[in-house]
Amino acid sequence: MADLRLKSLIDDKPVKMQVELPASVHRDLEAYAAIMSGEGGDDIAPQRLVGPMLAKFMASDRGFKKAKRLNKPA
Repeated sequence: MADLRLKSLIDDKPVKMQVELPASVHRDLEAYAAIMSGEGGDDIAPQRLVGPMLAKFMASDRGFKKAKRLNKPA
């Protein structure tokens, strides 16, 4: 079993966004989805990984958390 940072996907109401990704990032998303699909048995579309990956990245960014806390309206 691969030790992935992203363990599962939560079912949340999505907000539609259109982004352009470098081809290499798209290939890696497809590979990540294939690995996750192999472990859980469910087919996972690569685009479903983008939101959780960004959320995990922002949650681990100490500078972002600090700036967000300091700029939070009272």
